[in-house]
This record gives sequence, C-alpha cells and structure tokens, in this order.
Amino acid sequence: MDDRTSPEQDAGGARRGRGSAGGAAARRAARGGGGPGQSLTYIRRLIKPYEVLDEEGISLIEANADRVLEEIGIEFRDDAEALELWKEAGADIKGERVHFPKGLCRELLKSAPAQFTQHARNPARSVEIGGDNTVFVPVYGPPFVRDLDGNRRYATLEDFRNFVKLAYMAPSIHHSGGTVCEPVDVPVNKRHLDMVFSHMRYSDKPFMGSVTAPERAEDTVEMCRILFGKEFVDNNAVVVNLINANSPMVFDETMLGAAKVYARANQATIITPFILAGAMSPVTVAGTLTQVLAEVLAGAAFTQLVRPGAPVVFGTFASSISMQSGAPTFGTPEPSLVSFGAAQLARRLNLPFRTGGSLCASKIPDAQAAYESANTLNTTVLAGTNFVLHAAGWLEGGLSACYEKFMMDIDQLGMQQKMAEGVDLSENGQAMDAIAEVGPGSHYLGCNHTQANFQTAFYRSSIADNNSFEQWQAEGEKRAEERANLLARKWLETYEAPDLDPGIHDGLRDFMAKKKESMPDAFT
Repeated sequence: MDDRTSPEQDAGGARRGRGSAGGAAARRAARGGGGPGQSLTYIRRLIKPYEVLDEEGISLIEANADRVLEEIGIEFRDDAEALELWKEAGADIKGERVHFPKGLCRELLKSAPAQFTQHARNPARSVEIGGDNTVFVPVYGPPFVRDLDGNRRYATLEDFRNFVKLAYMAPSIHHSGGTVCEPVDVPVNKRHLDMVFSHMRYSDKPFMGSVTAPERAEDTVEMCRILFGKEFVDNNAVVVNLINANSPMVFDETMLGAAKVYARANQATIITPFILAGAMSPVTVAGTLTQVLAEVLAGAAFTQLVRPGAPVVFGTFASSISMQSGAPTFGTPEPSLVSFGAAQLARRLNLPFRTGGSLCASKIPDAQAAYESANTLNTTVLAGTNFVLHAAGWLEGGLSACYEKFMMDIDQLGMQQKMAEGVDLSENGQAMDAIAEVGPGSHYLGCNHTQANFQTAFYRSSIADNNSFEQWQAEGEKRAEERANLLARKWLETYEAPDLDPGIHDGLRDFMAKKKESMPDAFT
C-alpha cells in the first residue's frame, strides 16, 4: 500500500495580518459555552527524549546505512534530472541506481536547517519545527470516513472541510494538516485545488501541500504566493509536504517531481520511508533502522542538491505486519523501538524529526483503537518528535478518518501537551506554603494554595466521565465515543471561519477557476 494514497497522503506581512482569527475567537468567547477552549501554541518540550540506542548501537546503524548507500544503492526512477544532479555531485550512477560515496549525503545535509518556522497566515499560529518543539497534525490520506451517523463511506469535500474546521477549533492541534481525508466526489486532477483552498479559507493554521503530481505541487506554491505574497514565500517556509520513499530503496518520479518543486520554492519536505516491517523492510528493528536511515539520507540530501538550505525533515512511518495475514499492525513494541531509534538518528543529523501519531488498526473507536493509539502516541512524544502526523482521527490502519476518534484523540493530545511541560519547580510548584498550612492529618481541599490553583492544577478531559455510576446512569449511560460524537456536532454547529482578506479570497478563487477550466474532469 503506497503511503501517498492511503495511510499517508495524498503583499506579505500586512496582508497576512488581516487574515487572523482574533475577531471570531473573541465572539465565541463572548457567547460562552460550547466552544473548544483557548488555543494552545505548539509544544516546547521540557522533558528529555527517551533513547534506546547507546553510542555503539547508533554508530553500528550509521555504518550499516553507509554500506547500503555505497554498495547497494538507492533507485531514482524515471527522473533524468535527478540522476544528472547526483552524477554532478560525485555519485556513481548505474542505470537508475545511485551509489553514494561514504559521507556524501551527510556533507550535503550540512546546508539543511536544524529548525525552521512554518508560517501561518495568522502569525500567532506559526509553528517552529525542530529542536525541542512538537507540532500535532491531523490524520492524512484516508479515502473513507466513519461519519457522525455511524456509517463507513467514501469521504467527500464536505467531510474534508469538516475536519479542517475541527482541527482549526481544536486547542491541542497546532496544524491544519494536508489530505485529512480524500474527497472522492471531486475529480482527481482538480481536488488538490479544493483541498488547499479549504485549509487557507477555513483555518488560519499552517497546512500541507499536494504531492500527487509535480503540477499539483506547482499549483500549491502558486496559491501560497497569492495568500502570502511571492517574495515572502521565496524567503520563508509556508507549506510542509510529505515525500515518501517507495520502500524498499526507491524514489519514484512522482515523489521526486514534487520534491523538486517544493525544494526549489524553498518550501519544506518531509522525507519519509513508508515501512511495513516484514514487507518493506527487514523484520528486525536494527535492519529497519538501517534502511530508514539510508533512504532518508538519500532523499533529504537530494533536496539540498536542488536548493541548498531548503527545509527538510527526517521522517519515518514505521509499522509491522501480521505474519499470519499480512495486515499492518499498530501499537506494538517493535515500531516503537524503530521510532525511538530513528529520532536519535535524526538528532545526530541535526534534522527535525517526524513520526507517529494516534495509530490503530481498529475499525471503530473502541478499546483496541484506544490502546493502540495510546501506545503509539506515548512513544511519539517521548521520542522527542517534532512533527506528529496522524495525531488525530486515524482509524482502520489509515483507511478511515473518524469524527469520534478525532475528538477522542485531541483530548489525549491535550494531556500530552501537559505532560511535555515537565515538573514545575517554581515556588508555586514546590507548594511548601500549602504543606505548612495543612500540616499532619488534615487535607488540602480548602487550603489557600489549592484554591489559587484548582482551575489549572490538573488536566480536565473533555471526553472522559469521572462522575458516579448513578450520575452516569442519569445522564444516559453514554460511552466515550457517544460523548465524542455530541462534542463534534456541537463544534461544527458553532464554527466560525477566520477572517480572510477579500482580495486574497477572490484571487484564490480566480486561480482555481482558471485551472479547473483548463482541463476536463478525471476520476482516475
């Protein structure tokens, strides 16, 4: 299964300032109730990343990856320009297979930034990708949705817009994402225009671009120039884009074409081997890490051949397969170890890192979905991941985007954001005045410190029911997914679009109309 099409895909400052969401947010706050709450900025982690490899282990993986690059090579298929660029850089070209002298890729990657800003049209929503920062991003690529009426069906453009709206309203989602679901009711050759426009119109958070064809990547860049201004786009990253290796050890012409478009425009790419271990990589953690590193080194270095300094992210999508059925599995130990190890390798390369999310194989938002998603998400955060794709809404191995799962996931993301703040060691955090006031044998419920901190002391879930059995019964005995369903409906009913400059809006609409008129509809 290709990562692009199912589990993973598919005037400057003054003008941008007028596109902010401040007015709509203020109106929601004034109404009170029913809203999603105050938006959170991207995470600045204060907890150290967890590491599974010592120096000897990580050096071994790096040495093995160098052997793969030099002795086995990586194929760059159906792209003569890519092969010529590698030849000029000193690689050995044999047909479409590129063999890399030891150290070549790492030397090229010295021009890639360790951290970069992805600008949003509302500057307050811009995110820092890299370093100690974590950005949560919605699900990407499902052709199906599980809708609010409990039906599994093909996704539509209305579903796409709904997920963009929910991500915009979600405090713990920092990014609008990309192909949050595949709107199959729109022609294949035109739907990228509607998707990119939806991110620009219905949200003011950062977003991802189209990669399903080089010309669709070009359209994304042109729409960004309308939204942000041409000069601003040339000098700043305003869109992040998913470039998948066709594992094992192949980059095809579609991904290479999109990567070239975005790198030349100085826009960010995430080079991601799509790994189902046992099918697309070896069954072992060390073997998978070796292949992941080799593929990322080749793909990320290629972006620097196209334009030195273009932002690039070390990505990995790691899962294993059932050796009985061949189906992908999630939330299991081995992919977690791959994610931990890959994060270490990314830090060694001084590149931002992407992995993980709230992944599961369950067909409905049940206990299996919760366990598998929690196992994956905990690993993702503890690994020190910078860009977390599929953080909310993923179901059925990425084949479905689910409204209830989306709401349940964003609740968990809020908890992870709290976790990443670490331990408060300020005077208030030490709470010595509370300990002295209460003394032995009493309780803290009424002390001054508790009264001053009770509203923010603990994370309060928007989904979990912590009331008595009797109260739960009186309120209809609702399951978690039922509460999530009601919350999603409430948010969509109260949604208000962020302001967008009318001139920019009309410019985007005109561009889309001309592009659509230039070609007949195609559904394949």
